[in-house]
Amino acid sequence: MRWRFSTLEIILLLLIVAGSGVAYAWAVYGDGWLIGATYAVFICMPVLAFERHIIFRRLYRRIHGLSTPGFLFSSVVVYFAIENVGFAAAGLVLNLAGLLQQSWSDAMMPSLNVLLYALAISGPIIFVLRVRELLGRDVFLSLLTGRYRKPMQEERVFLFVDLAGSTSFAERFGDLRMQEYLSRLFATLADPVLRYGASIHDYVGDAAVITWRFDRAVADAACIRCVFDILDQIDENAHHWRKEYGEVPRLRAALHGGMIVAAEIGVDKHKITYFGDTVNTTARLEGFCRTLDRQVLISADLLRRMRLPAFVRSEDLGEHEVKGRGQRLGVHALARGLLRRDDKTEARISTVAV
Repeated sequence: MRWRFSTLEIILLLLIVAGSGVAYAWAVYGDGWLIGATYAVFICMPVLAFERHIIFRRLYRRIHGLSTPGFLFSSVVVYFAIENVGFAAAGLVLNLAGLLQQSWSDAMMPSLNVLLYALAISGPIIFVLRVRELLGRDVFLSLLTGRYRKPMQEERVFLFVDLAGSTSFAERFGDLRMQEYLSRLFATLADPVLRYGASIHDYVGDAAVITWRFDRAVADAACIRCVFDILDQIDENAHHWRKEYGEVPRLRAALHGGMIVAAEIGVDKHKITYFGDTVNTTARLEGFCRTLDRQVLISADLLRRMRLPAFVRSEDLGEHEVKGRGQRLGVHALARGLLRRDDKTEARISTVAV
């Protein structure tokens, strides 16, 4: 599993938070940089961990499901609670280490000024992290650095995930219920996408477009693991899906990679967009899921460039004509364990290695 922060990001956050504690200690007491840094880390880092869904995930989801006033009030209450616990833990550690010459109550009970200062430091950091989450890590950094101000070519992998049966669901329950269903489904994608180093590029109707830099996607078959992680999460919560929506989402997924042109477009609203045959071919490949009656498809070109995880088997479905593409596309189906053999075709079951 992958953490939601890279090692560099964790170090950077620790330095920022610890630095804020040092600044507070010097401004208020004129000394005590180590004590200030310790208190700051113990107070702010748990708040950041909560916002990044590392701790108290269920509580986080419940709060974010509330209306805006309820969300704001609950967030402040949770932040203050976490900060109080963090302050008490820091005071306990510092007192046991003999670095504080205070009573236990003074060492473990924060003043209102300390809590407000902690909120003032963690608030902007949380805001930046939320903007990054809204845009996606790669898009956020690319917009920040102006990487795609001029169109450039690069190699990427795309995953198209589509919800089967969405039209019939909308006809039965209405558009509002359908949107709620899709929102819940797309939220389910978030954890695996972040875990395997991808970003959600766009939502198109009932489909999500997920993308990786090519090297990140093929390393340890991260793009394939992401697909099956998404399917596993849905299966694990099948009871809740049936109870709340009357059915379990059925997904179709397609993976393909290659050269694309990336560019930053827009005036009032800026966006990173991708052009080229690779994107169109992935969309066509996802359409083959219906005609070939398979849930997960991958192009032979992409499959050849990585090693399959041990729990995944591939089924060679041959080459197929792709509309708008001059060359035929080799297609493989992916599934856990052994696939069924189609009586009408000679399906080759194999584990693919580099």
